[in-house]
Amino acid sequence: MASRSTPAAAPSAPNYTIPFIIVTGLFLIFGFLTNLNSNLSPKLEDIFHLTHAWSNLVTSAWFFAYLVFSVPASKVIEKVGYKRTMVISLFVMVVGALLFVPAAAMISFPFFLTASFVLATGVCGLQTSANPYVSILGPESSAPARLTLAQAFNSLGTAMAPIVVGVFILTDPAKVKDQAAIAHTVQAPYIAIACALLALGFIIMGLHLPAITGTRDFRPAQGADAIVGRSIWTYRHTVLAMIGIFLYVGLEIALAANAIKFFETQGAAIDDYLRWAQPFAHAVARFYPQGIGVKEVAAVLAFCYPLAMMIGRFAGTVLMKTIKAHKLLAFLGVLGVALLIVGMFSTGHLAIWSLILCGFANSIMYPTVFALGIAELGPLTSKGSGVITIGNFGGAVIPPLFGLVADKTNYQIAFLLPIACYLFMIFYGVSGYKPERTAAA
Repeated sequence: MASRSTPAAAPSAPNYTIPFIIVTGLFLIFGFLTNLNSNLSPKLEDIFHLTHAWSNLVTSAWFFAYLVFSVPASKVIEKVGYKRTMVISLFVMVVGALLFVPAAAMISFPFFLTASFVLATGVCGLQTSANPYVSILGPESSAPARLTLAQAFNSLGTAMAPIVVGVFILTDPAKVKDQAAIAHTVQAPYIAIACALLALGFIIMGLHLPAITGTRDFRPAQGADAIVGRSIWTYRHTVLAMIGIFLYVGLEIALAANAIKFFETQGAAIDDYLRWAQPFAHAVARFYPQGIGVKEVAAVLAFCYPLAMMIGRFAGTVLMKTIKAHKLLAFLGVLGVALLIVGMFSTGHLAIWSLILCGFANSIMYPTVFALGIAELGPLTSKGSGVITIGNFGGAVIPPLFGLVADKTNYQIAFLLPIACYLFMIFYGVSGYKPERTAAA
């Protein structure tokens, strides 16, 4: 009897669910650490008696690392791949976290800045590898939605940071007179963070994360590719994405780092929240043994800003199934402008919630600009990621400028700076995102 031949099974599409979940966990971590650093700003301001502009230097030190190490990180990806770059970045973050221990022991503001810079160097490498990795774990058409979903967990980590700062780090100096005791409260949390990062680095090292080599379009650049000789700087949508990330990160961090201080200026509204919080004072006494005061209420309100961002990112992931990502970007840019105009001309509850709801306006901006910026780059994807990640340096420039304007005038006038940033988001969503090379290589 003749044997019946069976047709060869069609190759199944790769399943990227587990790698996506693992890398999404990294987004939560660097979101938490970035906002933890930003929320140290008002606390260090109290300890070292700094102006708004000087206290915002802690965010400048953090984001200066992106200017220095974004392009080198993309070269590391080309040499060792995405997974090993993530592991190396986690180990660098361990060193940065441990540097906060001597910084607190010495009660030294410059040492705090140094620790922030080293920790951010690791976060820079992690972002440079994780952002494009998530984008290329599937079809390019759904990359903005995929990256937005991952960034939603980034926002979850961001939302956790103000609580950790308020409960565990740098207690209110008005209630704890010993400056050394205040500064030393930073040591235990950062030791715990270092241990967690070290363990995670070894876990990632032992996991199987697929190397994206199935298509020529998305593998790291290889010398045999003809396109590799072209300069990444000739891609207009990528360069504009770098500018967009620069302005976006600057406005997001400026609002986050100054939210607590801005809320404290809204006296009558804060008094209302204090009265509403009193029935819960006993229930949260374990976390706030010093009692619930203006700073504690302002910190809880600051938590609502990244919470709004997280909700917006989950919602954005769904909306992008029916609304093109660039159109949603432009719409939310208009919303951000409107909210800050309201904040400029109002006080009390309306002013507070206009800033909080900027978190919703900000929600999909970073992942959308990033995903659109690396579109159609092919084997230059890792280089494009490095160029766009340079834009995170906006977090080093715009928050101190925001603080300087607030020092010289007030917060409402300082809102003009993030309004200008939102206007660029509108431009990028309308036309700046379109892939087009400015010149031949």
